[in-house]
Amino acid sequence: MSRIGKKPIPLPQGVKVEWDKVNLKVSGPLGKLSRDLSSRIILEVGAKEIQVKPQDDSRLSAAQWGLARTLVDNMVTGVSAGFTRGLELVGTGYKVENRGKSLLFTLGYSHPIDFPLPAGITAEVEKANRITLKGIDKEELGQLVANLRALRPPDAYKGKGVRRMGEVIRKKVGKAAGR
Repeated sequence: MSRIGKKPIPLPQGVKVEWDKVNLKVSGPLGKLSRDLSSRIILEVGAKEIQVKPQDDSRLSAAQWGLARTLVDNMVTGVSAGFTRGLELVGTGYKVENRGKSLLFTLGYSHPIDFPLPAGITAEVEKANRITLKGIDKEELGQLVANLRALRPPDAYKGKGVRRMGEVIRKKVGKAAGR
């Protein structure tokens, strides 16, 4: 039995849910999200909550149950409150500028990097080395953060690079001095 799948998903005020056996559509004050769920999952949509149940007692249904509940909960949270992720640039001369629909990074390469933002995600730049990204789709936001971090991953020796807000980098000890 899935302990995650058993928990009901509360519906905040202003969130509407439509489900037609495979496709789930959730709309709220911040936008609309749509996702195809496994046919092994049954959703019971009530006025105040959503209950996710497996279709049968098979192992495959049990495996999909907790995942489907988490995906639906993320959709409901996204359209009602949204998600926020932060990045910080650590290094001399590393900075970022917000250019409306794109971000311009200076990360120690011979050229600046112009990174376009996907639709539905906004960015705020604080102090030229901190970025706050906001969006309603948790999966898309997480992938964007991973792509931005991949532009210059943190160095293991000095810790320079793009890191998630609050991420701790374990630094390696450098080469010992000659005798």
